Amino acid sequence: QVQLVESGGGLVQAGGSLRLSCAASGTILNINVMGWYRQAPGKQRELVAYIASDGSANYATSLKGRFTISRDNAKNTVSLQIDSLKPDDTAVYYCNAQISATSGYWNAYWGQGTQVTVSS
Repeated sequence: QVQLVESGGGLVQAGGSLRLSCAASGTILNINVMGWYRQAPGKQRELVAYIASDGSANYATSLKGRFTISRDNAKNTVSLQIDSLKPDDTAVYYCNAQISATSGYWNAYWGQGTQVTVSS
């Protein structure tokens, strides 16, 4: 079965940077859109960014360019570079991917999440 595993989270000071990574493994025929979401305690999960297989990316407008999403199709990975971290960035960050294991059939998968904590 398909599995997504995030890594790279941790405790950082405001103004610092983190690079999150997500690796997809298992029975994978193709991966369409991959994205990053985050969820702070007591809040709804929100989209941070997503990237298509051709490299076209979209970001939440409120993030002001501090986030950069990228992917490596050969390695089935997607990364999220976060710069100028703010305490409000504290959340669990989740990887999401639209993956096809059989031609013409797609499913959305989620990783287990990685905690990002930004101290002031």
